[in-house]
Amino acid sequence: MDASKLNQLRHFVEQCKADPSILSDPSLSFFRDYLESLGAKLPTSAFKDSNTKSGSYVVDESDEDMADNEGTQVNVEEEEEEEDEIVESDIELEGEIVEPDHDPPQKMGDPSIEVTEENRDASQTAKAKAIEAISEDKLEEAIEHLTEAILLNPTSAIMYGTRATVYIKMKKPNAAIRDADAALEINPDSAKGYKSRGIARAMLGQWEEAAKDLHLASKLDYDEEINAVLKKVEPNAHKIEEHRRKYDRLRKEREDKKIERERRRRRAEAQAAYEKAKKQEQSSSGQKSSGMPGGSPGGMPGGFPGGVPGGFPGGMPGAGGFPGGMPGGVPGNVDFSKILNDPELMAAFSDPDVMAALQDVMKNPANLAKHQSNPKVAPIIAKMMGKFGGPK
Repeated sequence: MDASKLNQLRHFVEQCKADPSILSDPSLSFFRDYLESLGAKLPTSAFKDSNTKSGSYVVDESDEDMADNEGTQVNVEEEEEEEDEIVESDIELEGEIVEPDHDPPQKMGDPSIEVTEENRDASQTAKAKAIEAISEDKLEEAIEHLTEAILLNPTSAIMYGTRATVYIKMKKPNAAIRDADAALEINPDSAKGYKSRGIARAMLGQWEEAAKDLHLASKLDYDEEINAVLKKVEPNAHKIEEHRRKYDRLRKEREDKKIERERRRRRAEAQAAYEKAKKQEQSSSGQKSSGMPGGSPGGMPGGFPGGVPGGFPGGMPGAGGFPGGMPGGVPGNVDFSKILNDPELMAAFSDPDVMAALQDVMKNPANLAKHQSNPKVAPIIAKMMGKFGGPK
């Protein structure tokens, strides 16, 4: 390792001995973790929160640096500016709907009972009386006769379907839907069941469901009434479908833009960190200081912004190093600019999951194995090992 860097490190350790509160700086959390992993006992002052960094190792920013940072911040804020929430417009639909009925459910028969021939005949007689009542517009009376017919023969889908049509005439769509459902449960191919339910759903403004039922009814047993209702229902159903597709597309586009903004923000932050570290390296390369202003890129705080992110593999000198890699710590001939110039690594260092994994490996190199299966972490560790000259 470079002698000047070792001298800087030695001076930093002396400062920490004289004033352990230096270690309370959040950017040195990785260093505290490293010391504790070696069994070191740190004083409580090393863990106190500090809103200001020690002037002994913080590089004062020049006006040019501050201007660059402000420019970066503005750009990031512009990227993060959220679009307005999507507010769906109203759909102009045609056709009249009725208020839903909330009467108690009508009487239903028990389809599991055995129906005798006598009951079948009686059921048909009751149905005939209901048809006659319907022709005379005596709808309540028709409902009574049809209910009697259903109780006598609860296995007849036609009886339920007929009573559903009467409820439609009475503008009771919910009651009609209950009877239509019962008819379809007995006979899934009941055209009258689909027709009645489709008309009832249209009365409630359930246009898409109504269109589906009426199309099925038309396939099973086409008639002009179904066609007439479909002409009123289908335009509304199409408008609703197009409206839904439009706003689904807008929401997806908005989400895609949000993802892209986040990706560009992280890239900008990584680039800004690299530029800052590069400037600090250039400003410190021609100076000989007894403190630690500047440091080496990726070294102690002041070089890489915020300190080494999670600790690079290899640890501090003499710390065992990365398994199979650098037993004596980070080799002195490592070109840290390769790391700072790598956008993928710079972006990865802002990922909490990656940083946690790197810290875990730094504390205990044996933990490397448990991160090899992590698709997010493993490639970053392998890439770093390659740049440090370790095995891939």
